Amino acid sequence: MANPYAQYQTSSIMTASPAELTLMLYNGAIKFCNQAIEAIEKKQPQESHNYILRAQNIIEELRATLDTKYSIASEMEAIYIFIYQLLVDANIEKSIQKLQDAADLIREFRDVWQEAMKVKKHA
Repeated sequence: MANPYAQYQTSSIMTASPAELTLMLYNGAIKFCNQAIEAIEKKQPQESHNYILRAQNIIEELRATLDTKYSIASEMEAIYIFIYQLLVDANIEKSIQKLQDAADLIREFRDVWQEAMKVKKHA
């Protein structure tokens, strides 16, 4: 029998709008950064590596889905590249500070995205 939480999660993803999926990606990247920090604190380098790779994959997905017809896309891409490099460096150095910096930037993107979703909903 399938896990009810996993079924709910799959259903949430399958019925989410593109805007909601983007929000889920931001939240996932933040979660993986936090889990990587915990793993570093617990001296679990392989676990931290796995979590950081998952965060990197999300950043790459967000970067790949940028709509280049908008001028802000190139600025966002530069920040995504910067975040990605922070994650790479954090992984090599097992740096909690770099993970926190990456998570802070992702959180800013997420918060702006959430606000844009609210504005669009009320428009």
